[in-house]
Amino acid sequence: WTFRHQPSHQPLLLSSIFEWWYFRKYGTSFIEQVSVSHLRPLLGGVDTAAPNNNNSSSSSNSSSSNGETDSSRQSVSECKVWRNPLNLFRGAEYNRYTWVTGREPLTYYDMNLSAQDHQTFFTCDSDHLRPADAIMQKAWRERNPQARISAAHEALELEDCATAYILLAEEEATTIMEAERLFKQALKAGELCYRRSQTLQHHGTQYEAQHRRDTNVLVYIKRRLAMCSRKLGRTREAVKMMRDLMKEFPLLSMFNIHENLLESLLELQNYADVQAVLAKYDDISLPKSATICYTAALLKARAVSDKFSPEAASRRGLSTAEMNAVEAIHRAVEFNPHVPKYLLEMKSLILPPEHILKRGDSEAIAYAFFHLQHWKRVEGTYNSFRMIPYPLEKGHLFYPYPICTETADRELLPTVFHEVSVYPKKELPFFILFTAGLCSFTAMLALLTHQFPELMGVFAKAFLSTLFAPLNFIMEKVESILPSSLWHQLTRI
Repeated sequence: WTFRHQPSHQPLLLSSIFEWWYFRKYGTSFIEQVSVSHLRPLLGGVDTAAPNNNNSSSSSNSSSSNGETDSSRQSVSECKVWRNPLNLFRGAEYNRYTWVTGREPLTYYDMNLSAQDHQTFFTCDSDHLRPADAIMQKAWRERNPQARISAAHEALELEDCATAYILLAEEEATTIMEAERLFKQALKAGELCYRRSQTLQHHGTQYEAQHRRDTNVLVYIKRRLAMCSRKLGRTREAVKMMRDLMKEFPLLSMFNIHENLLESLLELQNYADVQAVLAKYDDISLPKSATICYTAALLKARAVSDKFSPEAASRRGLSTAEMNAVEAIHRAVEFNPHVPKYLLEMKSLILPPEHILKRGDSEAIAYAFFHLQHWKRVEGTYNSFRMIPYPLEKGHLFYPYPICTETADRELLPTVFHEVSVYPKKELPFFILFTAGLCSFTAMLALLTHQFPELMGVFAKAFLSTLFAPLNFIMEKVESILPSSLWHQLTRI
């Protein structure tokens, strides 16, 4: 127990702590990383990480080009919120939820963002020239829903105002059929205003702004009409309306109409057309979304789901199609690791917000709310997420996960009755924790023994005496019970 003349054991303690910290931060052993990356090439070994890098080299290289161009503005754009392409109707869906449960499905922050969107898309500087537009310009700024609805009715008393019909369809209509009727009236008024402003758009900046506003109004109306058809079961009609809208206004990609189209095509089980849409929009130059990544994973997993067996795959290895499916699932989980919890029904769904944060819990809710049924419909793919490893095990195909998503999601989601999903932490194996604890305890014990040998000797004697006290007690009891002659013979043996 005396280490007075032994060298100090502080480096052992520090190295153990550093090894534990490195594994917690990077998910791998520092010693293993150094041996694989530096020592093995010198000894003529093969780099085991090469296949992983080769499989994702094209994606990594292309995504790195995006990362280099966006690195300067990443701090600004990484937590940008987007309008939910599949947002529900306030009057016909969100308010009905409030009537039944007494809970508010939308946060004030989310509704405030929607108010800003309405002012941006549905108003312009020349609205004061027309009384109805002037009334609606004030209506979009009202916080009280009843005040907005009253202003919309007041504007309709003056003339057929497309934005007034939009407000009533969104907030006053209590059914989808009623909302569709109001949107059809808005379409007539919106097309008239669009044709009128189209002839005058080159006559000045004022007319250009008015034409831009009328274009936004017309696109919004047609998109919502298509969504009404989808909700009422007329899915083929909805698909046709969305395709026509995308052809008529190909430059308005900010509305993400292709995500509505993908969901409708999946409902029709028209997987060939889904693949065609993905081929156009799943491009490295376009912003990704959970709908894009997980739909691509769904199609590739569907192609091998009927023949895939984990036991058979472990014996013969993965085929090319199965490897592509695994890579697609890894890619999707790395982009948004919150979605599998909802697809596996490990977490309860709530109504999606009107705005989403890409790669966050809000986007996962919005995706799973509409696409869970599509995963369940394809046999075998629904259970493919049960074998998902840690999201970053396959490497970085996207820029690092933003650290601000949790804060933004808490603003977008009603945390009163929903627990916000956070980025999954990798669980350390018990062997690693046990080994790290044992090494740290041994190093600390050696250090204390080196510094205080007499005191540690006293503690060691006290510890051993306490440890053997139950054994001594049992031996005394045995001696008192057994005859002395028998005990003497046992001791001789």
